[in-house]
Amino acid sequence: VADGAAAAIVVRAEDAHRYTDNPLLIKALSFVAGDGSGLMDPDYDYTTFPEVVASAKDAYAQAGITDPREELAMAEVHDCFTPTELVLLEDLGLADRGTAWKRVLEGAFNRDGEIPVNPDGGLKAFGHPVGASGLRMMFEAWLQLRGEAPEERAISTYGSRNLALTHNLGGYPGEMVSFVSILGTP
Repeated sequence: VADGAAAAIVVRAEDAHRYTDNPLLIKALSFVAGDGSGLMDPDYDYTTFPEVVASAKDAYAQAGITDPREELAMAEVHDCFTPTELVLLEDLGLADRGTAWKRVLEGAFNRDGEIPVNPDGGLKAFGHPVGASGLRMMFEAWLQLRGEAPEERAISTYGSRNLALTHNLGGYPGEMVSFVSILGTP
């Protein structure tokens, strides 16, 4: 779980074209840490992660996104456990509360669905090397938004939308950290 490495060249947006004709631009970065109250709160019901809701709201505001379901081409979410992915789809605003499981069954998050989620198979498909997972997710967004993902992973929203979301989290509810990035092509 700890093996893995990732690297990226990060430059100012105005310098990106000196290095590539197809840069991936950072539109938003949001990091939120919990206050430690989650496990001690008798009313906490484990169907939402407040830190994820807050970091998504902040990232959407930074990127000028008002409807993530319509504006995002894809999302890479922290699917460390199957039920966690369902909670995250709702916390990230990609499904209404209590409906993510239905939306999954309808195919909404398939690579040819209305908003592809984890077209690369997600964390478990890559062994989830903790130190490299977040940047690996950004690399998938880079491939997809440039139309360079392998055919078996190519998303149907390529070319019609130019923004992608990546999400990572760690810790326990109320004590966790959540990170959301919004990336896009020029």
